[in-house]
Amino acid sequence: MKLFLPKQHGAWAMLILPFWLGVLKGGFVWQDIPFFIGWVFLYLATYPMLLLFKRKKIQFYTKWTLIYIIPALLLLLFPFLKRPSIFVFGLMMVPFFAINAYYTSINKDRAFMNDMSAVFAFSIAGLASSYLGQGVNSFETLIFPFLTSVLFFMGCTFYVKTMIREKKNNWFKWISWTFHLLIVAAWFLSGYWIVAIAFIPSLLRAYFFYGKKLSPLQIGVYEIINSAVIFIILSIQIVTLK
Repeated sequence: MKLFLPKQHGAWAMLILPFWLGVLKGGFVWQDIPFFIGWVFLYLATYPMLLLFKRKKIQFYTKWTLIYIIPALLLLLFPFLKRPSIFVFGLMMVPFFAINAYYTSINKDRAFMNDMSAVFAFSIAGLASSYLGQGVNSFETLIFPFLTSVLFFMGCTFYVKTMIREKKNNWFKWISWTFHLLIVAAWFLSGYWIVAIAFIPSLLRAYFFYGKKLSPLQIGVYEIINSAVIFIILSIQIVTLK
């Protein structure tokens, strides 16, 4: 049986990066393993689940939703049994899922607000994984990993759109460049120079890659490299703050 998998390859970085930055922040516990695997299955389940809102191929999408959601719920019992209050983070994701469902139902999956909704939902996972380890989330946790993840993936969204769907939109180009520049400047001015350095590659690729004839595959490969770089540097920042 061929697996039914999401086509949004960039979402895998959003699936991994905030979660494991949260683990670094909160401290590793063995429940993080089933938590992460369950989180992956939950992501896989949301893909056919959202497609149900298109009201086509109902039986097919229902089948794949159940195939993924059942192991997801079973695996997510492990973090829930350790800290039942972690359920709150799941509730926090519900409004963003509703936004995604709405845009899917009107066939505007690539809408900017739909992308932003996904960014926030995935970033909340970092708060949840951090909370699982330390049992509390401080103001610093809102910065690492939540805010850093949100800003990074917002930048990715701006950049990818300027390279593909909005590549002829001069206004969108300037928004992307300004956003990336302000983020780096803001981190430097706030004293988090390591974080500022982590965001510099994103600024450089947003500027120098714009207008280049890169295939979606090339764009994706560069984004994987960029995600790996920012993960390493942000990990250093989190460790130094402990």
